[in-house]
Amino acid sequence: MNANDCILFSGGAPGAEAAFGASAERHGIEEVNFTFDGHTLARSRGVRMLNHEELHNGDVSLEYVSRLMHRKYTDAPTIRKILQTIWYQVNSGQEIYVIGTVLDDDTVQGGTGWGAEFAKLCNKPLHVFDQDKNAWFHWTGNGWTNVGGLEDAPLITHAHFTGTGTRTLRDNGKAAIEALFTRAFGAAS
Repeated sequence: MNANDCILFSGGAPGAEAAFGASAERHGIEEVNFTFDGHTLARSRGVRMLNHEELHNGDVSLEYVSRLMHRKYTDAPTIRKILQTIWYQVNSGQEIYVIGTVLDDDTVQGGTGWGAEFAKLCNKPLHVFDQDKNAWFHWTGNGWTNVGGLEDAPLITHAHFTGTGTRTLRDNGKAAIEALFTRAFGAAS
């Protein structure tokens, strides 16, 4: 795949999203970072500021998300806006890559979990690097399959892809992101 034809959709927040953006930039890949006024960004490249109406288009019932995710999401305006920007990230990408933790109930920990669940609902290829297990997992439609460690990074196969994840990015999560890009696009120049 030609890096010049690709676009990374992300959020530009500190942690995994910033690392996805930095890898995209090193590999010559365009990035689009969906955000909203007042949100903390670690990336300034490809910022797409969503206005009130656009955020509303990505709105979802927090009660529904809480039931789906088996945990409570508060109705705080910032949380709602973060979930709305994640909707844009996942909706824009043809395949989804997440750095986080797969929980026993098959959800992914934290706000990032909504992105993974939305990818499942949209039937998009979904890959999660679990920092605790130090392994990549692929969603089969029925459950998670462990596909291996850093050396077994999935192959990016769609030109428009999404990279998101935890703000608490560890060294193995950073290495997983770089392995993902290197496998698909070769070593960065």
